[in-house]
Amino acid sequence: MNGHRPGTRRLLTCAVPVAAGAVHGAVVRPRLLNWGATPEEAARPCPGDELVPDPDGSSTMATTLPAPPAEVWPWLVQMGCDRGGWYSWDRLDNGGRPSAERIVPEWQRLEEGQRLASVPSGRSWFTVAVLVPERTLVLRAQLELPSGRPFDARYEPLPAVYVDAVWGFHLSPAPGDRTRMVVRTRGRGRPRALFRVMDVLYNEPAHLIMQTRQFRNLRSRTGGAA
Repeated sequence: MNGHRPGTRRLLTCAVPVAAGAVHGAVVRPRLLNWGATPEEAARPCPGDELVPDPDGSSTMATTLPAPPAEVWPWLVQMGCDRGGWYSWDRLDNGGRPSAERIVPEWQRLEEGQRLASVPSGRSWFTVAVLVPERTLVLRAQLELPSGRPFDARYEPLPAVYVDAVWGFHLSPAPGDRTRMVVRTRGRGRPRALFRVMDVLYNEPAHLIMQTRQFRNLRSRTGGAA
């Protein structure tokens, strides 16, 4: 009987991480990717989905903000490292510069095709891909890696290593003069195997941390405005 113990320990050593991975993939990960969203919100298509038709990863997160869409929209319009920031963890995504705590008139003009700096240096950016005032704002980033150089797939061949992603904000009126904000991300990268691992280990947890912080700060700002 004692002779079987090393084999049993080896079996348990292998089985525990496999079981943990299965639970994470089947239960934990779907909940993290759809943080705050209803099943209907997570399942329905959103404007901008068609820009990344075969994503390697996608998420749908949502919150309810204490102001109507007309009062939420100005906060979204002025996002960008070269503008009002991202309302998340500023030390991580805005070079330590505090995000705006008021509506700034000179940052209220936004149009499709406009670039919003995604890093303080301005060397990388999001492009405004879809804009419907007070309803939809979809930002797109196409980056060659590891340089972080933006490229445009309409005019340039795809790099050997790249990421193509959209970050969409979708507003709808909610009872009580509030706003339901659904945030959809979709992304693909090459080589695919590498980016699938990176998504699970880094990109998805990082997005959850940053997005929920943005939700919290937007609730505070729009609540003060209301």
